[in-house]
Amino acid sequence: MTFYFLGSEELAIGFRFVGVPGTVVSTVAEAREAFQAVTRSGEARVMVITEDISAMIPREVMDWQMGGAYPLIVEIPGIAGHREGRTSLIDSIRDAVGLHV
Repeated sequence: MTFYFLGSEELAIGFRFVGVPGTVVSTVAEAREAFQAVTRSGEARVMVITEDISAMIPREVMDWQMGGAYPLIVEIPGIAGHREGRTSLIDSIRDAVGLHV
């Protein structure tokens, strides 16, 4: 499975260490351009994108996710952690299952 990363320089370096190529993004224009390049190329099957970058281009991300095409988009927290108001996957699962340990 082919992965591609969009986000901060620090995280892009980490992903490169494990063999995942990526693009460093810091502005809305860069985010939109990189997102379109990856989705148009059809080479990546999974795009890992930070929550910060996703928040820059929410319409594009939502439209792509609703279309059901590859690459699948996986949002991860940025280097500073979750954005305010976002719950983690673990918290969402705990709320759905109703178990808190």
